[in-house]
Amino acid sequence: MAQTAQQPPFRADHVGSLLRPPELKEARERAKRGEINAAQLRAVEDKCIRDVVAFQESVGLQGITDGEFRRDWWHIDFLRGFDGVETVQGATFGVHFQGADEQPPLMRVSGKLRRSKPSMLDHFKFLKSVTHRTPKFCMPSPAMLHARGDREALRKSYPDVKEFWADLTQAYREEIRDLYQAGCRYLQIDDTTVAMMGDPKVQETFRKLGDEPRKDTEMYTDAVNAAIRDVPDDMTVAIHTCRGNFMSTWLASGSYDFVAEIAFSRLDVDGFFLEYDTERAGGFEPLRHVPRGKKVVLGLVSSKFPALEKKDDLKRRIEAAAKFVPLENLCLSPQCGFSSTHHGNKMTEDDQRRKLALVLEVAREVWGSA
Repeated sequence: MAQTAQQPPFRADHVGSLLRPPELKEARERAKRGEINAAQLRAVEDKCIRDVVAFQESVGLQGITDGEFRRDWWHIDFLRGFDGVETVQGATFGVHFQGADEQPPLMRVSGKLRRSKPSMLDHFKFLKSVTHRTPKFCMPSPAMLHARGDREALRKSYPDVKEFWADLTQAYREEIRDLYQAGCRYLQIDDTTVAMMGDPKVQETFRKLGDEPRKDTEMYTDAVNAAIRDVPDDMTVAIHTCRGNFMSTWLASGSYDFVAEIAFSRLDVDGFFLEYDTERAGGFEPLRHVPRGKKVVLGLVSSKFPALEKKDDLKRRIEAAAKFVPLENLCLSPQCGFSSTHHGNKMTEDDQRRKLALVLEVAREVWGSA
């Protein structure tokens, strides 16, 4: 779709999740122990979301999220909202976060996938009610249930993988339809499969599962396209892809070269949020595969570590990326969320503010607006 500077993705944007305040963490723990009920927890969540919306607006951001404050895990909580998805503690899908003792639970397809009720529609409705700027809703890519799920259980429920994708993407389309009807015009699909496929260790993990990494990349691209195929023209859809984000650790390293020709050229999205804060992401050359007119949000600012980047370094990197994507189609953001899980990355709320303020400041100096 045709876009102006005032349409998302914005010149200064962010991926979505934000550090949970202590009172929210305490309330969620108390709820798990049965010390407060669901209504009491929701009251704390509502208050903290109002506060974090005010925080984002005070920094100057135009795209506003709820910080994912109602979630424990950025991907699992959404997918678990569908019938047929459960989780298993103490099991992993074969790739581990570097240096982290705790790992996310494994998702398991326990039956046919259906959306008998909305997954997170109420999350968006509340967000929209507390901001006058552009509310953004973030949902995990449908690829995550295949890539991060128990493959044996999936095959038992779905001997034909095409039926799995048909049911899963239908559930996504129903959720997206209701989000649109509720006023959502900025949707972000969060994904780690595309970026991670550039890591030879990840490729080997998928081969051990009987997969072929390039074919998986095509399959995951097709799944995203199927999930968003009915999106109206006035809804902006962006995809964010990185190499994992959990307590300042990561899952993978490797450039976008392995997947760029497939994913960048075939994903039917309006923009790409791409991780580019360290050498683990490789160079900007793969951006040559991004179709003309699509936006690329350069994730040059780290959300993992508190050290503040230098403005001149960020500007030089934006200039380098502009050799492959026109400057007018580039934007700036942190490389990932600050708290993809309830744990949060190893930085303070003041560090978070300084990082986001830096993104705004550099965007205004480079493009004249944010």
